[in-house]
Amino acid sequence: MRTPASAQLEGVLARSARDLLALASELHVLAVDIPIGLADRGRRACDHEARKLLGWPRCQSVFPAPVRPALSARSRRQASRITSRVDGRRVGAQAWALYPKIREMDAALRSASPGLRRKIFEIHPEVSFWAWNRERPMAESKKTPAGRSARLRLVRARFGHRAYDFVREAFLRKDVADDDILDAFAALWTAERIFCRQARTLPARPPRDAMDLTMAITY
Repeated sequence: MRTPASAQLEGVLARSARDLLALASELHVLAVDIPIGLADRGRRACDHEARKLLGWPRCQSVFPAPVRPALSARSRRQASRITSRVDGRRVGAQAWALYPKIREMDAALRSASPGLRRKIFEIHPEVSFWAWNRERPMAESKKTPAGRSARLRLVRARFGHRAYDFVREAFLRKDVADDDILDAFAALWTAERIFCRQARTLPARPPRDAMDLTMAITY
């Protein structure tokens, strides 16, 4: 999702990480809800801090990013075996479900130019909503009617009463779920903060991984 110079919303559905990065050449900032930098061992500081910031139960939405040695695993069992060997942890089903997208984004970023990389920032929707909601975690899950309504109120107050509906009408629900659109608005809100140099990061001084990718959640 983006706001061109005309300040009109535009919804775009990218089918792959490479397609998404291709869009970045036209943008000042690209905020993505996917882990970027990956630790060789241990939990990323940004994930730990995000869970602590959100508290229970919103912290459950922050899944541990893979350790880099396990990223190439072709089964959950293999990923768990590698992760256990280097880190003493297993890989849960929900975390494993994210591996293909993380692997795809990692490959695209590693082949991207340094200039393109500098435009791309990792965000987490619930961390963005926390900041957007006056630094308070959202009370309800985005999957519930109350949680959806609370997030929708923030979207409409910032981007206009018809903004969500405009994007919702552009895509089939089988392709884009309601909560995906709300998460995209959280990414857009954060991208605007990045562009205006108002954004902050978890942690405040982000480390880089072995591939020189920043390990941070920006909000």
